[in-house]
Amino acid sequence: MILVAGGTGRLGSLVVRRLARSRLHVRVLTRDVTRAQHLSDVAEVVVGDVRDRLSLDHAMRGVTTVVSAVQGLAGPGNVTPTSVDHEGNMHLVDAAAAAGADVVLLSVVGAAASHPMEIFRAKYAAEQHLRASTAKWTIVRATAFLELWAEVLGKGIVFGRGDNPINFVSVHDVAAVVELAVVDRNLRGQIIDVGGPDNLTFNQLAAELQQVTGRSRQVRHIPRWLLRAISPLARRPAAALVMDTIDLTFEASPTAVPELRLTDTLTALRMATSAR
Repeated sequence: MILVAGGTGRLGSLVVRRLARSRLHVRVLTRDVTRAQHLSDVAEVVVGDVRDRLSLDHAMRGVTTVVSAVQGLAGPGNVTPTSVDHEGNMHLVDAAAAAGADVVLLSVVGAAASHPMEIFRAKYAAEQHLRASTAKWTIVRATAFLELWAEVLGKGIVFGRGDNPINFVSVHDVAAVVELAVVDRNLRGQIIDVGGPDNLTFNQLAAELQQVTGRSRQVRHIPRWLLRAISPLARRPAAALVMDTIDLTFEASPTAVPELRLTDTLTALRMATSAR
């Protein structure tokens, strides 16, 4: 049995369906069963919250591998990177270790204790806790999800100047790596970095999105001074300011998944817009 925490999200939903297509038994951990209705045809759904350690024991019954695709940057229920990506993942790791289950942890390329973005620090703390645990583990680090930012840019909004190169990866490619990390136990004890084939600025990504959709619209920039002003009040502006100012490039190279063919930007945008 594979338990997927964060299984109702953008990445988690893809992972659940890929594992189900491989004829694996999948269980989705969610705080709200209504959010998992789109997966009820392929997976068992169980209620639990990674922020509540005691709520995880029931979900762990019969589980051999835990996939953590949780994120606390945004979402309902007053979640935060500290409560979800750090402490929530610690609870999940401890529950998995107690159950004798492996853990596949979703993290971010560049995760570090000193990173200026809170979620990168929280993911790094979770990585360290996992590596110190008794659970067998694989860590999958990904760059920024292209589909997420295409959705934001589709509203005609660019954070900051939009001229800082960032690596964007298709969430479908990340899901493929996660699936492999689940089924191939030879990958235990490894950290796998996965990024996209291109480093693009927000302005460039917005232009490519307009090319794919055939819709031209004026792009509105939220200036850095405004992002700085509202950063103490909201996590997204704070994260956007960091993304507009630091090096977030990534050079794709052969990894533990050499057979993975990265999805190019235009193809990923076409898939994302057609799905919407």
